Amino acid sequence: MSFQNLIYKVENNQATITINRPDKLNALNALTVQEISVAVKQAIADSEVRIIILTGAGEKSFVAGADISEFEGLNEEQSRALAQAGQDAFFVIENSPKPVIAAVNGFALGGGCELAMACHLRVAAENARFGQPEVKLGLIPAYGGTQRLTKLIGKTKALELMITTDMINASEALQLGLVNYVVPQAELMNKTHELASKIMKQAPLAVAGVIRCVNDFYKQVNGFQSEVEVFGKCFKTEDNKEGVAAFKEKRNPVFKGK
Repeated sequence: MSFQNLIYKVENNQATITINRPDKLNALNALTVQEISVAVKQAIADSEVRIIILTGAGEKSFVAGADISEFEGLNEEQSRALAQAGQDAFFVIENSPKPVIAAVNGFALGGGCELAMACHLRVAAENARFGQPEVKLGLIPAYGGTQRLTKLIGKTKALELMITTDMINASEALQLGLVNYVVPQAELMNKTHELASKIMKQAPLAVAGVIRCVNDFYKQVNGFQSEVEVFGKCFKTEDNKEGVAAFKEKRNPVFKGK
Protein backbone atom coordinates (compact mmCIF):
# COMPACT_ATOMS: atom_id res chain seq x y z
CA MET A 1 0.00 0.00 0.00
CA SER A 2 1.03 3.63 -0.41
CA PHE A 3 1.86 5.86 2.53
CA GLN A 4 1.53 9.60 3.03
CA ASN A 5 4.41 10.12 5.46
CA LEU A 6 6.62 7.12 4.75
CA ILE A 7 8.72 5.77 1.92
CA TYR A 8 8.52 1.98 1.81
CA LYS A 9 10.74 -0.15 -0.39
CA VAL A 10 11.90 -3.74 -0.49
CA GLU A 11 15.28 -4.59 -1.97
CA ASN A 12 17.58 -7.57 -1.45
CA ASN A 13 15.14 -9.05 1.08
CA GLN A 14 15.34 -5.91 3.19
CA ALA A 15 12.36 -3.61 3.79
CA THR A 16 13.43 -0.02 4.35
CA ILE A 17 10.88 2.27 5.99
CA THR A 18 11.85 5.94 5.78
CA ILE A 19 9.92 8.50 7.80
CA ASN A 20 9.47 11.26 5.23
CA ARG A 21 8.60 14.56 6.92
CA PRO A 22 11.96 16.35 6.61
CA ASP A 23 10.35 19.81 6.81
CA LYS A 24 9.15 18.80 10.30
CA LEU A 25 12.42 17.01 11.15
CA ASN A 26 10.40 13.80 10.72
CA ALA A 27 8.32 14.51 13.82
CA LEU A 28 5.76 11.85 14.67
CA ASN A 29 2.16 12.88 14.21
CA ALA A 30 -0.69 10.44 14.74
CA LEU A 31 -0.84 9.46 11.07
CA THR A 32 2.88 8.72 10.93
CA VAL A 33 2.71 6.51 14.01
CA GLN A 34 -0.20 4.62 12.46
CA GLU A 35 1.61 4.26 9.15
CA ILE A 36 4.76 2.93 10.85
CA SER A 37 2.67 0.21 12.49
CA VAL A 38 1.03 -0.70 9.18
CA ALA A 39 4.35 -0.69 7.30
CA VAL A 40 6.08 -2.94 9.83
CA LYS A 41 3.15 -5.36 9.80
CA GLN A 42 3.31 -5.36 5.99
CA ALA A 43 7.02 -6.21 6.10
CA ILE A 44 6.44 -8.97 8.66
CA ALA A 45 3.76 -10.52 6.43
CA ASP A 46 5.92 -10.33 3.28
CA SER A 47 7.75 -13.63 2.78
CA GLU A 48 10.36 -11.83 0.68
CA VAL A 49 11.43 -9.64 3.61
CA ARG A 50 14.05 -10.91 6.06
CA ILE A 51 15.11 -7.66 7.74
CA ILE A 52 13.34 -4.34 8.44
CA ILE A 53 15.25 -1.05 8.52
CA LEU A 54 13.79 2.17 9.97
CA THR A 55 15.34 5.54 9.21
CA GLY A 56 14.47 9.19 8.63
CA ALA A 57 14.60 11.35 5.52
CA GLY A 58 17.50 13.77 5.23
CA GLU A 59 20.69 14.04 7.26
CA LYS A 60 19.49 16.17 10.19
CA SER A 61 16.94 14.05 11.93
CA PHE A 62 15.86 10.46 12.46
CA VAL A 63 12.79 11.66 14.36
CA ALA A 64 13.01 14.91 16.33
CA GLY A 65 10.09 13.97 18.57
CA ALA A 66 6.33 13.95 18.57
CA ASP A 67 4.43 16.57 16.58
CA ILE A 68 3.59 18.92 19.45
CA SER A 69 1.01 20.78 17.36
CA GLU A 70 -1.31 17.79 17.81
CA PHE A 71 -1.14 18.04 21.60
CA GLU A 72 -3.08 21.27 21.87
CA GLY A 73 -6.61 20.91 23.17
CA LEU A 74 -6.36 17.25 24.13
CA ASN A 75 -8.19 16.21 27.28
CA GLU A 76 -6.96 13.48 29.63
CA GLU A 77 -8.87 10.70 27.87
CA GLN A 78 -7.60 11.77 24.45
CA SER A 79 -4.02 12.05 25.69
CA ARG A 80 -4.21 8.55 27.14
CA ALA A 81 -5.43 7.27 23.77
CA LEU A 82 -2.53 9.07 22.05
CA ALA A 83 0.01 7.42 24.36
CA GLN A 84 -1.60 4.01 23.94
CA ALA A 85 -1.56 4.29 20.15
CA GLY A 86 2.16 5.07 20.24
CA GLN A 87 2.91 2.20 22.58
CA ASP A 88 0.85 -0.22 20.49
CA ALA A 89 2.73 0.77 17.33
CA PHE A 90 6.12 0.41 18.99
CA PHE A 91 5.20 -2.98 20.45
CA VAL A 92 4.63 -4.14 16.85
CA ILE A 93 8.28 -3.27 16.21
CA GLU A 94 9.66 -4.75 19.41
CA ASN A 95 7.74 -8.00 18.98
CA SER A 96 8.48 -8.40 15.29
CA PRO A 97 9.88 -11.88 14.57
CA LYS A 98 11.99 -10.25 11.87
CA PRO A 99 14.86 -8.09 13.18
CA VAL A 100 14.25 -4.36 13.00
CA ILE A 101 17.30 -2.10 12.76
CA ALA A 102 17.15 1.65 13.35
CA ALA A 103 19.52 3.66 11.16
CA VAL A 104 19.67 6.83 13.26
CA ASN A 105 20.67 9.64 10.93
CA GLY A 106 20.42 12.64 13.26
CA PHE A 107 18.21 13.81 16.11
CA ALA A 108 16.42 11.00 17.96
CA LEU A 109 14.55 12.94 20.60
CA GLY A 110 11.38 12.20 22.53
CA GLY A 111 9.27 9.90 20.39
CA GLY A 112 12.24 9.48 18.06
CA CYS A 113 14.43 8.09 20.83
CA GLU A 114 11.50 5.86 21.84
CA LEU A 115 11.11 4.64 18.25
CA ALA A 116 14.80 3.81 17.98
CA MET A 117 14.71 1.95 21.30
CA ALA A 118 11.74 -0.17 20.14
CA CYS A 119 13.96 -1.52 17.34
CA HIS A 120 16.12 -4.54 18.05
CA LEU A 121 19.41 -2.94 16.95
CA ARG A 122 20.57 0.64 16.41
CA VAL A 123 23.26 2.02 14.11
CA ALA A 124 23.92 5.72 14.63
CA ALA A 125 25.55 8.36 12.48
CA GLU A 126 28.20 10.45 14.20
CA ASN A 127 25.82 13.43 14.23
CA ALA A 128 23.06 11.52 16.03
CA ARG A 129 21.74 12.97 19.27
CA PHE A 130 19.51 11.13 21.74
CA GLY A 131 17.27 12.46 24.48
CA GLN A 132 13.92 12.42 26.25
CA PRO A 133 13.07 16.12 26.83
CA GLU A 134 9.36 15.65 27.61
CA VAL A 135 9.50 17.14 31.13
CA LYS A 136 10.27 20.50 29.51
CA LEU A 137 6.66 20.36 28.31
CA GLY A 138 5.33 19.25 31.67
CA LEU A 139 4.95 15.71 30.31
CA ILE A 140 6.75 12.38 30.49
CA PRO A 141 7.88 9.96 27.78
CA ALA A 142 4.78 7.94 26.92
CA TYR A 143 5.68 5.72 23.97
CA GLY A 144 7.67 3.36 26.20
CA GLY A 145 10.61 5.66 26.91
CA THR A 146 10.60 5.40 30.70
CA GLN A 147 10.73 1.61 30.41
CA ARG A 148 13.04 0.97 27.46
CA LEU A 149 15.64 3.60 28.33
CA THR A 150 15.88 2.15 31.84
CA LYS A 151 16.26 -1.38 30.44
CA LEU A 152 18.93 -0.34 27.96
CA ILE A 153 21.18 1.95 30.02
CA GLY A 154 20.15 1.38 33.66
CA LYS A 155 18.04 3.26 36.18
CA THR A 156 20.53 5.89 37.32
CA LYS A 157 21.54 7.28 33.92
CA ALA A 158 18.03 6.89 32.48
CA LEU A 159 16.56 8.95 35.32
CA GLU A 160 19.24 11.60 34.85
CA LEU A 161 18.57 11.98 31.14
CA MET A 162 14.79 12.09 31.56
CA ILE A 163 14.64 14.58 34.45
CA THR A 164 17.43 16.89 33.25
CA THR A 165 16.43 16.62 29.55
CA ASP A 166 20.12 16.46 28.61
CA MET A 167 20.93 15.14 25.15
CA ILE A 168 23.76 12.67 24.60
CA ASN A 169 25.83 12.34 21.46
CA ALA A 170 26.38 9.16 19.47
CA SER A 171 29.68 8.40 21.17
CA GLU A 172 28.15 8.48 24.65
CA ALA A 173 25.16 6.50 23.41
CA LEU A 174 27.60 3.81 22.28
CA GLN A 175 29.39 3.82 25.63
CA LEU A 176 26.07 3.46 27.47
CA GLY A 177 24.93 0.58 25.27
CA LEU A 178 22.09 2.54 23.71
CA VAL A 179 23.41 1.92 20.18
CA ASN A 180 25.36 -0.93 18.58
CA TYR A 181 27.56 1.06 16.20
CA VAL A 182 28.53 4.65 15.40
CA VAL A 183 29.72 5.49 11.89
CA PRO A 184 30.19 8.60 9.73
CA GLN A 185 26.95 9.89 8.22
CA ALA A 186 28.01 8.85 4.72
CA GLU A 187 28.53 5.25 5.87
CA LEU A 188 25.32 4.88 7.89
CA MET A 189 23.21 2.92 5.43
CA ASN A 190 26.15 0.82 4.23
CA LYS A 191 26.89 -0.24 7.82
CA THR A 192 23.19 -0.92 8.44
CA HIS A 193 22.95 -3.09 5.31
CA GLU A 194 26.18 -4.86 6.26
CA LEU A 195 24.72 -5.73 9.67
CA ALA A 196 21.45 -6.81 8.05
CA SER A 197 23.31 -9.05 5.58
CA LYS A 198 25.19 -10.74 8.42
CA ILE A 199 21.90 -11.53 10.19
CA MET A 200 20.29 -12.73 6.96
CA LYS A 201 22.87 -15.53 6.71
CA GLN A 202 21.41 -17.08 9.86
CA ALA A 203 18.33 -19.29 10.29
CA PRO A 204 15.24 -17.02 10.27
CA LEU A 205 13.15 -19.10 12.68
CA ALA A 206 16.04 -19.33 15.12
CA VAL A 207 16.59 -15.57 14.89
CA ALA A 208 12.90 -15.03 15.62
CA GLY A 209 13.21 -17.39 18.57
CA VAL A 210 16.12 -15.42 20.01
CA ILE A 211 14.11 -12.19 19.71
CA ARG A 212 11.17 -13.79 21.53
CA CYS A 213 13.29 -15.16 24.37
CA VAL A 214 15.21 -11.92 24.87
CA ASN A 215 11.94 -9.97 24.94
CA ASP A 216 10.58 -12.45 27.49
CA PHE A 217 13.46 -11.55 29.80
CA TYR A 218 11.69 -8.23 30.36
CA LYS A 219 8.16 -9.60 30.61
CA GLN A 220 6.47 -11.23 33.57
CA VAL A 221 6.93 -14.67 32.05
CA ASN A 222 9.43 -17.45 32.60
CA GLY A 223 12.08 -16.67 29.99
CA PHE A 224 13.96 -19.87 30.81
CA GLN A 225 10.86 -21.89 29.96
CA SER A 226 10.47 -19.88 26.73
CA GLU A 227 14.02 -20.85 25.86
CA VAL A 228 13.27 -24.55 26.37
CA GLU A 229 10.10 -24.31 24.24
CA VAL A 230 11.76 -22.40 21.40
CA PHE A 231 14.79 -24.69 21.43
CA GLY A 232 12.48 -27.70 21.07
CA LYS A 233 10.58 -26.09 18.20
CA CYS A 234 13.82 -25.26 16.40
CA PHE A 235 14.76 -28.94 16.44
CA LYS A 236 11.75 -29.72 14.25
CA THR A 237 12.73 -27.27 11.51
CA GLU A 238 14.34 -27.95 8.18
CA ASP A 239 16.76 -25.14 8.97
CA ASN A 240 18.09 -27.12 11.93
CA LYS A 241 18.70 -30.13 9.71
CA GLU A 242 20.40 -27.91 7.13
CA GLY A 243 22.55 -26.21 9.76
CA VAL A 244 23.76 -29.51 11.20
CA ALA A 245 24.41 -30.96 7.72
CA ALA A 246 26.35 -27.85 6.67
CA PHE A 247 28.44 -28.02 9.84
CA LYS A 248 29.33 -31.67 9.19
CA GLU A 249 30.05 -31.02 5.52
CA LYS A 250 32.12 -27.91 6.30
CA ARG A 251 30.07 -25.63 4.03
CA ASN A 252 27.91 -22.55 4.47
CA PRO A 253 24.27 -23.39 5.29
CA VAL A 254 21.41 -22.32 3.04
CA PHE A 255 18.47 -21.53 5.30
CA LYS A 256 14.89 -21.26 4.01
CA GLY A 257 13.02 -20.29 7.15
CA LYS A 258 11.23 -23.64 7.35
